[in-house]
Amino acid sequence: MAEFDGLLFSGLYVAAQVLTLWAFVDALIRPAPNFVAMGKLSKPAWAGITGLAAVFVYLFGAMSFLGLPAVIAATVYLVDVRPAVRGLSRGNSW
Repeated sequence: MAEFDGLLFSGLYVAAQVLTLWAFVDALIRPAPNFVAMGKLSKPAWAGITGLAAVFVYLFGAMSFLGLPAVIAATVYLVDVRPAVRGLSRGNSW
């Protein structure tokens, strides 16, 4: 049973790390004006939040005192901010 627990927590750790890194990279590639146009925090703010989330999950794990809020912050970005910012065009016609 201990092997299953270790495998489960390792899987959760990897999933949380992938989630936070995905949110961080996505925040970096989105255009900065889109964040302000949609009434969200600025691009540097979300890049910082998601970057710190990735660092906290890496250092402390997903089920720690700082890891769980980090996963929640990355999830908020991916569920709320990303769809809003992604919906705007970049200004070119193609």
